[in-house]
Amino acid sequence: ALYDSTLGVLEDVEGVEVRVVPGVSAASALAAAHRTGLNRVGGAVQITTGRRLADGLPADADDVVVMLDPECRFRELDEDGLELLWGAYLGTPDELVVAGPLDEVADEVVRVRSEARERKGWIFDTYLLRRRR
Repeated sequence: ALYDSTLGVLEDVEGVEVRVVPGVSAASALAAAHRTGLNRVGGAVQITTGRRLADGLPADADDVVVMLDPECRFRELDEDGLELLWGAYLGTPDELVVAGPLDEVADEVVRVRSEARERKGWIFDTYLLRRRR
């Protein structure tokens, strides 16, 4: 349902009937894996891509879910007080999670992500950046 063009591609294929089955999003699975909500009381959550994160964390969002970030752009953020809740292969037996202050766990996420991608040949990961209140 987020950031995927598969349905649009299938619309152009003649003779193919598409049935969409609701499921659990990567963002919801990430929140569940870290036993938290995507937003906090009175706040909103913004969902974006790594490409857009290159412009910095949105000023008006304290909780930002980032998808599609093979460059690990969280390493480029220069803001104190950010927490990173990262997950890959969410909802599967191979699930990986790392959480903590961004400046303390960024290198670990890059390492774990790289090792997992090498081992499996692919990776799909998602993360939540959270400003500490």
